[in-house]
Amino acid sequence: MPTVDIDPDELRSLTGHDEKSDDDLIDDLFGLGLEFEGRTEDGEFELEFAPDRLDRLSVEGVARSMRYQYGDARGVHVPSPNSPEWTIEVDESVPDERPYVTGAVIRDIDLDEESLDSLIQLQEKLHATMGRKRAKGAIGIHDLTMLKGTAATEGNPTIQYVGVEPDEDRFVPLDSDQEMTPADVLEDHQTGQTYADLVSGYERYPAIYDSIGLFSFPPVINGRRTEVSTDSRDLFVEMTGTDQWTIDKMLNIVCYALSARGATLEEVRVEYPDHEIVRPDLSMKTKTVAHDRIETILGIGLDPDEVIDLAERSGLKAEKEESEDGDLVYEVTIPPYRVDVLHPLDVIDDLGRAYGFNELEPRYPDAGTVGGRHERSRLENAARTQLVGLGFEDLLNFHMISEGENFDRLDIAPGDDVYGAGEPATIKEPYSEDFTMLRTWVVPSLLMVLERNTHRSYPQNLAEIGFAAEVDERENTGVAEGRRIGAVLASHEAGYEDAKARLQTLTRNFDVDLETPPTDHPTFISGRTAAVVIDGEEVGVIGEVHPKVLVEHDLEVPVSAFEFDLEALR
Repeated sequence: MPTVDIDPDELRSLTGHDEKSDDDLIDDLFGLGLEFEGRTEDGEFELEFAPDRLDRLSVEGVARSMRYQYGDARGVHVPSPNSPEWTIEVDESVPDERPYVTGAVIRDIDLDEESLDSLIQLQEKLHATMGRKRAKGAIGIHDLTMLKGTAATEGNPTIQYVGVEPDEDRFVPLDSDQEMTPADVLEDHQTGQTYADLVSGYERYPAIYDSIGLFSFPPVINGRRTEVSTDSRDLFVEMTGTDQWTIDKMLNIVCYALSARGATLEEVRVEYPDHEIVRPDLSMKTKTVAHDRIETILGIGLDPDEVIDLAERSGLKAEKEESEDGDLVYEVTIPPYRVDVLHPLDVIDDLGRAYGFNELEPRYPDAGTVGGRHERSRLENAARTQLVGLGFEDLLNFHMISEGENFDRLDIAPGDDVYGAGEPATIKEPYSEDFTMLRTWVVPSLLMVLERNTHRSYPQNLAEIGFAAEVDERENTGVAEGRRIGAVLASHEAGYEDAKARLQTLTRNFDVDLETPPTDHPTFISGRTAAVVIDGEEVGVIGEVHPKVLVEHDLEVPVSAFEFDLEALR
């Protein structure tokens, strides 16, 4: 899960609660769903946060949530930005792959080392999450005093978002002392090399100019001329991306964080070739939530005034209304920095946290029933017991994974005619590039665990009975789901025979017939790979993992593995 580093002294200062000890803060943070993972070398809290609450990627956002939790702030706060003085003009030459831009001016910000570090962390965490490693949205923050806008017809200073040839112009990028073309940056600059893949296929590169010249090469790097320091008092924030909504929401989060530092916001006019917008967009949306549903989900009785109080202590605003059916409902207003509220249940979750989940009293359900295990669960538990008896450690991994981990690092591709290479069910708008699809097989997850445990002694024998899925138009949902048994053996002597011996024992205990005819699979060594055939049906694969896959996972010992469908044991 993503983590964010928070200075506890900064947190005390921004919340106004200097009396809080570190232990008190850790307990209060846990109430918000932020788990303490330890301390950094500088003594900062390392906190694990839910990827949906991107407004808490900075100490300012965490402090805002805590002030609501303490009751020091209530309701929805929306800053009042000044009217725009600056304009971003979008030229028709801008690459079609990255057509959108947004921006804001920040006035009278007092930056010290701590607040500047927080701003940089917020920028990078937004890049990694909502910005999908800058592919969907990238943030540029500049010292406004170093910009000189071109005079516009309405008197506003104007900067241009354009497309340029790779060697058309030169500028001095951050962390460099020499002028470079965009092409030079991608080839010779460390940051350029890191993000070169984002623009290398473009015919023209995105670029932002003022009247002096090129000062930003999004999404790769800013120019040194406009670098922000603790002496900067006015900032220009620009963001480019593939989706207007995404960069607008990223901008709102940054604006709220800087506003918490006492800055004044100023709008920016964005002129596209065919329309014009003014940003930041601090408009608010509403969700209708029924009173009965709140009580049903939380399992407690609340009067309307309590619901309104809980909403205000969550940073929301709730107003009582009557539905067409005569039921009591609330129109709940969502602040502009909340990108996670997509459903009334998200609102109810906030109300529950404000009430305090630890304050909810457990009670027996009204209807008494006798439960029992599902047949699939019985089979799964029986198989798990057998695997543990065979010397495997039982694992539980995430069902979601990335395309690189599921396919590329195991030398297969979607659609290959091999086990595990089915067409993946992908997430349309993932918040993280680490979790973009449902895994199509279990072995990649097991190899990832081995990769993270190279510091531990061998042998390491790991097994998982887990969920996997692939696109299948024959299914009603369009996706075939199933449970898979996956196992890996890692040691200096691990071989095909070791894996097969355990597989034979497992299948023998379930009274099924096992065959292992030779087969080819890119993940495994040719000649040391077989199909898993149970009761005459091919249901999996077994073999010694190929050396190039081991190298890809930084493994220095042989690994053998097998995987097959759990249902084959029934």
